[in-house]
Amino acid sequence: MSTKQPFERAVAEHGGTVLRVCRVLLGRHDADDAWSETFLAAMRAYPDLPETANVEAWLVTIAHRKAIDVLRARGRAPVPAGKLPEEQTGLGVPGAADDDLWRAVRALPDKQRQAIAYHYVAGLPYAEIAQILGGTSEAARRAAADGIKNLRKRYPGGAPS
Repeated sequence: MSTKQPFERAVAEHGGTVLRVCRVLLGRHDADDAWSETFLAAMRAYPDLPETANVEAWLVTIAHRKAIDVLRARGRAPVPAGKLPEEQTGLGVPGAADDDLWRAVRALPDKQRQAIAYHYVAGLPYAEIAQILGGTSEAARRAAADGIKNLRKRYPGGAPS
């Protein structure tokens, strides 16, 4: 008899964390697509997931890989020319007033931004972050610490503690 929770419950329980990770790694524009791709891939693989697996870490790992796919595709995309005739509005978007913070986060090196996203947003321990990023727990801890240090320098409003 299987004790694994239904996939719908996993989505409800960890969907917010995965979306926040996608937003930190990709920004608001591409985060929703990466979130959807994450759960489509997870839905296909979920039946084969061992019952003892850490579902949240597994989903964050998938989101990490989907974010890499989006970043690679973004690198191949043509660069837009000129200024758009309309500015997008932040009206009704949670966190829209935090544009300076998001700019500071986007300016961080990839490893630091990812370590911050996985530790401070997803709440993963450094050992699991090291598995996702490849490296040691100490390297993941150092990347997160350096990222927070850089955010404190770049973001006048302060960084999370």
